[in-house]
Amino acid sequence: MRCIDQKLPDQDDKLNKFLKKNINDLETDKKEVVGVFGRTGAGKSSLINAVIGVKNLLPSGSISACTSVMIKVEANMHNPKYEAEIEFITKEEWEDELWTLFNFLRDNEDQEKDEDDPDSVEKLSVLYGEECKSNSPEHLMDKKYFKEIPEFLNSKKRKAKELSAKLIKYTQNESKEEDDKDVKRWYWPLVKCVTVRVPKNDLLQHVTLVDLPGNGDCNKSRDTIWKKVVGSCSTVWIVAEINRAASEKEFWEILEESCSLMGNGGECQQIHLICTKSDFLGCSGKQSAAGVRAQILKRNEQAKRKVKADISKQKEVKKQFSEKCFEVFTVSSKEFLENKHLDRDDTEIPKLKEILQNLNDWHSETFNYVSGALGILSLIQGASSREGTDIKKSVCKKLEENLRGELTLSDKVSEPMEATLMAFERCLSESVEKSKSSCDKVLKSVLDPKKKGGAFHKTLKCVVEKGGIHKPKRGKSININMKLTSYLTDSIDEEFKKTFPNEGNSGPFNGVINAFSLGTEKLMMNKEYENVKLQLTFLKTEEEKMKTKLKKLILERKKTIYSSLTTTIEETMKECYDRAKEIKGKGSEEKMRETIKKHVYDSKNVIFAQAKDAMMKQLRDLKSEILEKLDSTMQESIELSLKTDGVSIPDVSVELEMVNKYYNELTECPDDEAIIW
Repeated sequence: MRCIDQKLPDQDDKLNKFLKKNINDLETDKKEVVGVFGRTGAGKSSLINAVIGVKNLLPSGSISACTSVMIKVEANMHNPKYEAEIEFITKEEWEDELWTLFNFLRDNEDQEKDEDDPDSVEKLSVLYGEECKSNSPEHLMDKKYFKEIPEFLNSKKRKAKELSAKLIKYTQNESKEEDDKDVKRWYWPLVKCVTVRVPKNDLLQHVTLVDLPGNGDCNKSRDTIWKKVVGSCSTVWIVAEINRAASEKEFWEILEESCSLMGNGGECQQIHLICTKSDFLGCSGKQSAAGVRAQILKRNEQAKRKVKADISKQKEVKKQFSEKCFEVFTVSSKEFLENKHLDRDDTEIPKLKEILQNLNDWHSETFNYVSGALGILSLIQGASSREGTDIKKSVCKKLEENLRGELTLSDKVSEPMEATLMAFERCLSESVEKSKSSCDKVLKSVLDPKKKGGAFHKTLKCVVEKGGIHKPKRGKSININMKLTSYLTDSIDEEFKKTFPNEGNSGPFNGVINAFSLGTEKLMMNKEYENVKLQLTFLKTEEEKMKTKLKKLILERKKTIYSSLTTTIEETMKECYDRAKEIKGKGSEEKMRETIKKHVYDSKNVIFAQAKDAMMKQLRDLKSEILEKLDSTMQESIELSLKTDGVSIPDVSVELEMVNKYYNELTECPDDEAIIW
């Protein structure tokens, strides 16, 4: 297709522009994202190393692994080397965070210590050492502190060549390795994301594994990218040690707090709960190898049953996912990497490798490329023909009538979407009234202290400093905005899941796209239209391409639509958080609390209705955009194929025949072997 691009005449007409753009658009690098969650020490890094078959790729076994840095692992498609790329937050973001950290420490220096304090001191000390205690934020922004990382000052990404040695100071707080005892500064507070690229790895060709922090980050930039990645995961792995998986509080908290981002707010189709260290029994006394193995297998099965039983108790999770989305695995990364034995009964690493292999959708990617190429070549060859002018006019008229009938005269496209909008309107209208009458109770559940002394004062200070959201070191996140939106989201969760399912192409929006048809296949079967068969082939492939694009648009847009309720509340609450964070001195805790309560009480007749209206507007905009894109795109395609004659268009009959052969093979045998020509 690159050769075809070079053959096209260098002319600035509509047809040539269209052809060149479409040839360029053929090459898409679609990546399935697999998110890996788990507390420090659960074995995430070892699991990723074992699954992709590289023993020491990601640093593991650290004393205190960083909970902020996101690590992506993907294939290196450019050269046969291991590479890493470190992306920093911006200077401005770090300066803002410095001021927040200093203000928090200053405002709370007389308060008692609390285990849920943010890692303010830790962040400053790992980066600046003892100097952070005697210097101001302005001084700590001096260039001398960033000599080792000039990329941070220049807003560029840093390349790391010696991975195991170089990555530690960017991804961990400290290390057990003797070689790293002389590291003076740890740069993880400045890192947004680290991308590690692995050469010659088939499992990663169309898959990105992401080692994710448990529940986001207090830094807004890192938290934004965290939410975006969680929302883009088609598969999620949640990792815990087998001996504590069922009782692991953080294991279930991660799932509960992230489920709405992955479900209605994302595109996750399967969640795998992975129990690690399945080879460790912890038994004493002398036992035979067979006896130990039998005990291990029995314990693993018991752990699986217990975790599966506990899934059904997770109410928030069940709103977003059915039980069929979950699967439990027991693995031993150490056993697999040391290659003592690879029996699937002992460690299910091979099953996880198989899952990644299936996510590499070879057939779909190849078929989309070949189908697109077939359409382009058919358009080129059809445009070079001067035959059948009258037939072209006749077919063009018929297709335009079909298009108008599908989109305007028929109700099959717009009616199902309109019915869905009405259902959302009803749900949201009822929940607006519930939200107004229940907002006092909701605020009480968040703002009334359960901690004695100055502990809650610190927590509340963190909440208002960060726009109503606080992620403590331990325990559940606090999110006032989400709490205020809870009645609204609860009311539409079930309807939303039916309207925008993550599995398959069902639902009213995808359904109307599937039902749309110009009727090109029927016309192609008519011998009277033999002279325009190439043009009809192009239109058929364009229709399929447009449907695929619209389904991707729906998948992305639904994330924004779902989050719009909380986003609107967040925006309307910003004013009171800004007022509350300026409150200082004696009685400031009560004053901050009252400031928030008064703002909500005074504006409750407006803010919930605004959130509802914002969501309904986005739903209506999506409906309008789908109809407009179907109309404009297919109208343009009809005009290009049947109303445009190519000038100096090359002959592509040989290439067309070749691609048509590939297309037929893929259509007849849609499996992995059929595409290895």
